Amino acid sequence: MLAIAMSTDAFAAAVGKGAALDRPRLAEALRSGAIFGSIEATTPLIGWALGIGAASYVRAFDHWIAFALLGGIGLWMIRAGLDPEVPDEGKATRHSFWMLAATGLGTSIDAMAVGVGLAFVDVNIVAVAAAIGLTTFVAVTLGVMLGRVLGSVAGKRAELAGGALLIAIGSTILVEHLRAA
Repeated sequence: MLAIAMSTDAFAAAVGKGAALDRPRLAEALRSGAIFGSIEATTPLIGWALGIGAASYVRAFDHWIAFALLGGIGLWMIRAGLDPEVPDEGKATRHSFWMLAATGLGTSIDAMAVGVGLAFVDVNIVAVAAAIGLTTFVAVTLGVMLGRVLGSVAGKRAELAGGALLIAIGSTILVEHLRAA
């Protein structure tokens, strides 16, 4: 259940990423899934290690990092979607590694916070991280392929919606953490 919960933000972002591309192929969906899944599996391990010594410090700023990363990428996607110079037919066929990694990191900040919390309970963190990573891999792969269908139907509006969705995810993470504080 934790793995599914941790992969939902990545799935939503992947739908937007798939919609922003020109008919992404399965290989691109698998590549995106591998990048997101690897990051999503690594962040709880990092959070767990940080939780051993500095839990309050990590919890103090993780939501701001997620908000800045996802908001910035979302604004970039909206700008690209509004650019009249680039027609729908001129969309990229794949995202850069760094764009995917930044988006993956932004959607996995909550997994790092979960890792911090797991440092205080008796759990096999490697098994938990592997489950989160594998679930995210599958969710993102499916999300990119779903985005392919939505992107061909919606055109440039899909890129605008994907950017708005990333901003909404980042804002939700920020608001939830600020309310909890």
